[in-house]
Amino acid sequence: MRIMRYNAYYCDFYIDIILKFEYLKCMKKISKQVYNTAAELGESLKTWRRVYELKASQVAERAGISPGTLSKIENGDPSVSLSAFLEVVKSVGLLDSLTGSLDPLNHDLGRARVTESLPKRVR
Repeated sequence: MRIMRYNAYYCDFYIDIILKFEYLKCMKKISKQVYNTAAELGESLKTWRRVYELKASQVAERAGISPGTLSKIENGDPSVSLSAFLEVVKSVGLLDSLTGSLDPLNHDLGRARVTESLPKRVR
């Protein structure tokens, strides 16, 4: 009986490996620039969290995510969902700054192009 449990464990283990491999095979490849940017953003969020003297557990609770997900964000894992990332940004009080930095009216080129008639869609 012990041998059967042992084999069942390894069977489940190999099935998990195969499923993970198939999942990774289907994932889109992420560029090095995106990895680097994710790492920089994560480090910045970690620094802001420390500036506000917040514990990781507090930020995770405020953001409605697990501490593990917060750790992934702070360590630059680009596979974390955008909503989880934005919840963390909001929980440290930086959501308005992020939104403002992406507003085209806050940049010279964006202001210049707004005076022109922008196309409804770009083909």
